[in-house]
Amino acid sequence: MGELRIDKLSKTYARRESWNSTRYLKVFENVSFTVKNGEFVSVIGSSGCGKSTLLSIAGGLAPATSGTVTVDDRPISGPGLDRGIVFQEFALFPWLTVLGNIAFGLKAKGVPRAKREEIARKYVELVGLTGFEEYHPNRLSGGMRQRVGLARALAIEPAALLMDEPFGALDAQTREAMQNALADISAKTRNTILFITHDIREAIYLS
Repeated sequence: MGELRIDKLSKTYARRESWNSTRYLKVFENVSFTVKNGEFVSVIGSSGCGKSTLLSIAGGLAPATSGTVTVDDRPISGPGLDRGIVFQEFALFPWLTVLGNIAFGLKAKGVPRAKREEIARKYVELVGLTGFEEYHPNRLSGGMRQRVGLARALAIEPAALLMDEPFGALDAQTREAMQNALADISAKTRNTILFITHDIREAIYLS
């Protein structure tokens, strides 16, 4: 767990319309807020307002035009294991099992193989997938795949967890089940979470 700070963050896209003309699109300007240690903060807005761009910058996946993002007072300059990211798309490795997907980030951290499996099994249980450890993603439902993605992000024990409309592609019943699961997991782990959504009811319930 850690503190995520967004300070005077701005993003502008430049698009060349002709050889002597460039159009500038301002996505957002001077955005500042802090997600304190153990807090669950939701960013709400309509489609296309820049929510996902904000999260991509916080995740180190896109550059800001100006401003800074820090994790525990350390400026970020790219992706890092101090931040776990869960996307709307399931983003699992199809050739890896549930355990293999969850353990992937642990391997990048240099965790020994036996310890990786132990940690991965712990998070399999946490997200309610006991019994599915050796399944590949193509054998899992959408909700189960997103549970794997959540477990993978949590397993590296990031300072901050970034979630970009993670339940947006799920049907209503599965979405509600995943909201309940995330609320339970958040209460248990007390992770620092930045959550992107367009659904105000989801934001109120989870935050």
